[in-house]
Amino acid sequence: MTFNISSTKLLKQLQMLSGVIQSSNTLPILDNILFEIEDNSITLTGSDLETTLTTKVEANTKETGTVCIPAKILLDTLKTFPEQPLTFTVDPTSYAIEIASDFGKYKLNGYDGAEFPKTPSIEGAAEVKLSADTLSRAITKTIFATGNDDLRPVMSGIYFDFKDDGLTFVATDAHKLVRYTRTDIKASGNSSFIAPKKPLNLMKNILVSTDADVTVTYNEATAQFSFDNISITCRLIDGKYPNYQAVIPTENPNKLTVGREALMQSIKRVSVFANKTTHQVKLQMTGNELAIFAEDIDFANAANEKMTCAYEGNDMEIGFNSRFI
Repeated sequence: MTFNISSTKLLKQLQMLSGVIQSSNTLPILDNILFEIEDNSITLTGSDLETTLTTKVEANTKETGTVCIPAKILLDTLKTFPEQPLTFTVDPTSYAIEIASDFGKYKLNGYDGAEFPKTPSIEGAAEVKLSADTLSRAITKTIFATGNDDLRPVMSGIYFDFKDDGLTFVATDAHKLVRYTRTDIKASGNSSFIAPKKPLNLMKNILVSTDADVTVTYNEATAQFSFDNISITCRLIDGKYPNYQAVIPTENPNKLTVGREALMQSIKRVSVFANKTTHQVKLQMTGNELAIFAEDIDFANAANEKMTCAYEGNDMEIGFNSRFI
């Protein structure tokens, strides 16, 4: 079984797939990339059982078949090559692999492709289509607020809430909460799921280089995100997401309007003097003036700044973790 492929094209795909592979796998076969050799293309798959990433790359193939190739040694080898064609020769009986380049030949052991876990199928699935930019923006604006508490796994992912009047993406760790809503995209019917952050982080990095539409296919247990020649399949987080609507004030009489850039720079300066444990800054709103304070009593450090703003409501003083702001 022989195929020819560009070294840089293969390296680009393997670097994408390497984000899925864990450093210590329960199944040794998961340390490998599955190569499914077809007519003039190769489908590459990496998995950790929870997340499966599949991509397709052009190649000059002479036969069809499957083989698993160790990811680390192959990736480390490809990083050392300039752009050139590589010839892979696979023994269909022993799965021994020989790679021929312009510089020489390299041998390594592969494994039977049949041993690699199958990508889970999604039965009775619903489907939503949205642009790569929309999904990338939704992930970027919410994923930083997800939690890491093993006792509350539902908070370790992003909540996708699809409705016929728009899409809502929510993330919280019980300290901060983000709700990102899009009303320019509709779903057929109401449905929701919680996606873990590992596949979403992978997808966020990939989506920046495409403008294709993303098809989201999902049921109660699994979701699949498909675009271009890439497919990311992940097991969803089981559980009921917290009632995030209950903690968002609906009739709050106090409203502060202030320049974003000016506020950010002011908080950056003042927070240098804040307590290194709490990172707390205090905002004091009085009419059209906003005062920002920080203090570290242990070291007698303090700072304050004032800026103009538009404020509606009763005079107020409130403290925040400056890093959250």
